[in-house]
Amino acid sequence: MVLPVVAGGFLGWALGANDAANCFGTAVRSGMLRFRTATLLCAVMVVVGALLEGHAGIETLGGLTSQTALTAGLTALSAAITVTVMTLLGLPISTSQAVVGAILGIGLMQRQLNLEGLEKVVVCWVGTPLGALLLAAALYPLLGRLYNRLDLGVYRQDEALRIGLIAVGCYGGYALGANNVANVSAVLVASGLSTPLEATLIGGGSIALGALTFSRRVMATVGSGVVKLDAFSALVVVLAEALTVHVYAWVGVPVSTSQAVVGAVVGVGLVRGLRSVRLRRLRNIALGWLLTPAIGAALSAALYFVTHLRYVG
Repeated sequence: MVLPVVAGGFLGWALGANDAANCFGTAVRSGMLRFRTATLLCAVMVVVGALLEGHAGIETLGGLTSQTALTAGLTALSAAITVTVMTLLGLPISTSQAVVGAILGIGLMQRQLNLEGLEKVVVCWVGTPLGALLLAAALYPLLGRLYNRLDLGVYRQDEALRIGLIAVGCYGGYALGANNVANVSAVLVASGLSTPLEATLIGGGSIALGALTFSRRVMATVGSGVVKLDAFSALVVVLAEALTVHVYAWVGVPVSTSQAVVGAVVGVGLVRGLRSVRLRRLRNIALGWLLTPAIGAALSAALYFVTHLRYVG
């Protein structure tokens, strides 16, 4: 069936447009890296991460409810529309929440839902921004002391930070592919339409395409919307985000790089002083996180209802 594959590719593209920017957004906004260079590096590393470690989260999401070819397509389409709308608004939302919300909506309509698996996912959602916040708050003074001990000149400082931002950004892209490709591939595998390798290739490639073509607006929001970041702060944020997301890839739960990076940005902001945190912008982002699963669930339930209508002539 064509719908699930096309919808899955659309979802991957939307994910890349919204989430992949997090890997290099702070570096671009701090002026240390060009947007095109950042997106190319991110695209390559997303595919590598998806192929090497992207299978772990497939079982978790695939086990939330049973899937057919039709429901797989509706799930992916609902999540993709939700993420695309939020991306157009410039909000770094959680693609994982959109996908789980869409799965939940169809699961409720079918009266088939694994609540135990859902609890595990929700706990990890809460832990993602909090864990990144704490990690960034710890890394900022630690790496700051190490950096100051290097005693580099101005030119060498810039070069060291540029190399560091490229390294942690590539790691962030790898962690994104390893963790988030399940958002695209899980329903394809659960419905029997694709093998894990085929679904991973579809997911990784479409995420990379989204990063290359439509990630600039969210990159601007993440890079400067919550806390104004210098190059060193940007390095700490991306490293904390990548470590957090990679850990959840090992756990087997797809989480949001957007939530991780915003948590890390707030962590750096709190270390530097609460006045540096733009609370109004943070409130709007948090509202987007709360609305995302609800919108995904409502949209998928509505599409399921419409496709199962029976007309009597």
